[in-house]
Amino acid sequence: MTIKTVETENEGLKRAFMLTIPAEDIEARVEQEVKRIAPQVRMPGFRPGKVPPNLIRKMHGESLRGDALQGAVQEGVQQLLTDQKIRPAFQPQVELNEGYQPGNDAEVKVRLEALPDVPAPQIDDITLDRLTVEPNEKAVDEQLKQLASQSKRWADAPKKHAAGQGDLVVIDFEGKAGGTAFEGGKGEDMQVELGSGRLIPGFEDQLIGARAGDSREVNVTFPADYPAENLKGKDAIFAVTVKAVKTGSENAVDDEFAKSLGMKDLDQLKGIIRDQQVQELNGLTRTHMKRQLLDHLAARHDFPVPETMVDAEYQNILAQLQHEASHEEDPKAALAEIEAEAGEYRKIAERRVRLGLLLSEIGSANGVDVTEQEMNRLVMQAAAQYQGKDRETFVRYIQQEPMAAAQLRAPLYEDKVVDFLFARSKINDRKATREQLEADLESEEGHVHGPGCGHDHGHEAKPKKAAPKAKAKTAAKSEAKPAAKSAAKAAAEEPAKGPVAKGDAKTKPAKPAKDAAGAKAPAMKAEAKPAAKAKKPAKKG
Repeated sequence: MTIKTVETENEGLKRAFMLTIPAEDIEARVEQEVKRIAPQVRMPGFRPGKVPPNLIRKMHGESLRGDALQGAVQEGVQQLLTDQKIRPAFQPQVELNEGYQPGNDAEVKVRLEALPDVPAPQIDDITLDRLTVEPNEKAVDEQLKQLASQSKRWADAPKKHAAGQGDLVVIDFEGKAGGTAFEGGKGEDMQVELGSGRLIPGFEDQLIGARAGDSREVNVTFPADYPAENLKGKDAIFAVTVKAVKTGSENAVDDEFAKSLGMKDLDQLKGIIRDQQVQELNGLTRTHMKRQLLDHLAARHDFPVPETMVDAEYQNILAQLQHEASHEEDPKAALAEIEAEAGEYRKIAERRVRLGLLLSEIGSANGVDVTEQEMNRLVMQAAAQYQGKDRETFVRYIQQEPMAAAQLRAPLYEDKVVDFLFARSKINDRKATREQLEADLESEEGHVHGPGCGHDHGHEAKPKKAAPKAKAKTAAKSEAKPAAKSAAKAAAEEPAKGPVAKGDAKTKPAKPAKDAAGAKAPAMKAEAKPAAKAKKPAKKG
């Protein structure tokens, strides 16, 4: 196919071209399609496969010409990328010129942003501190006490016992809003600990004083931000039958308590909690090391990154923050704070994109890859949240959608590149307390390191200014990147039904962790996400 190519824009990573596809090439494709489908065409008066080409054109001409034009454009764009040696950051924008008429040459506008040529990574002479924290027996004991307090022993209360705060009531309920029953408004044998705040405001309070066998009418108003659209701000009346009232007592932390949890004795339970604590501390240590590593890389490398990738990552960050702000006690104030710090979040997005491209280059240059066996394990782990046919559908979706597979692969690939860099770095081990480790992580939350930031990025430990509480915690807890809710996930989620609260309104919106590499390309594209499992009705706490 002979295509005329004219470059119309070349500014930084932004490129634009005008492709002219000759009419004869399009017609040649139409002719090929006619020959291809001729054996299958059926028409009264003709034997199978003997319908004249001119009649096939008359019957299917418009469809065949559209397919031919689409195929020619796709081939032309691919040829353009090959000839120009361009790796697009995202799918190129392709637009057929207005006024195109069949039989004429087709003029096609192609706009794209190219992935940059990443300079040779500077990964020599990297020194990292590894802060190690010994397990804390006091913390083990505190966790045991907390576990015991959360696992109360419930016993039927005396018949005339009036339910109070901390008691457990077993209820049947049926709700109506505006005199009409609604989906999810009816339930049986629901167990509610009064004072837990599990139900919508006012519901639990109206059960205080109830006795087993009582019937009550509970009047409530659904919150204005309740997940179910048809219930937001609506008044509702629930007919409640109290089937049982139970009182609770805290478990003694002893062998019997451990056995109630399936353990052999208390020592085994302590060992499991201790092991979990070690894993958590190791995770914090790794996060801290990864933060240092990415700071080193960010300080040593500065190259242009595609604005489209930065925009996508920036929108991911904003989507996460805005979603979390909706759970604040004052959502408007939380959103105002996010808006005020928008410039900082865009810097974080740019840093993530640059680091993603850099890690991809480092991995590619050093033979780091995710094996087929590892990928299969990732798919099976992700599919485990589904049941029956849904699981099969998810696996098929990952197999058929390269972008979804890349999204699933990306975190493991990044971890393997990070591990490769850890292995070739000089590691200085230092003992620390958990508080020191978390404070060190939090003190750097929100700062975007990179060329021109004005900081000394030497590896020596330095006093650090404490960060505002609003910026704390996220990086210390997880290396996960913020991700906007995908369309598939949004469609799969179900709103909470009945009197169940939507979630903990006191949850603070977490700030984006700067230690996440973010956008991946070309090996770690994040343009699509696998469909999410449909959630059960949300519960508070």
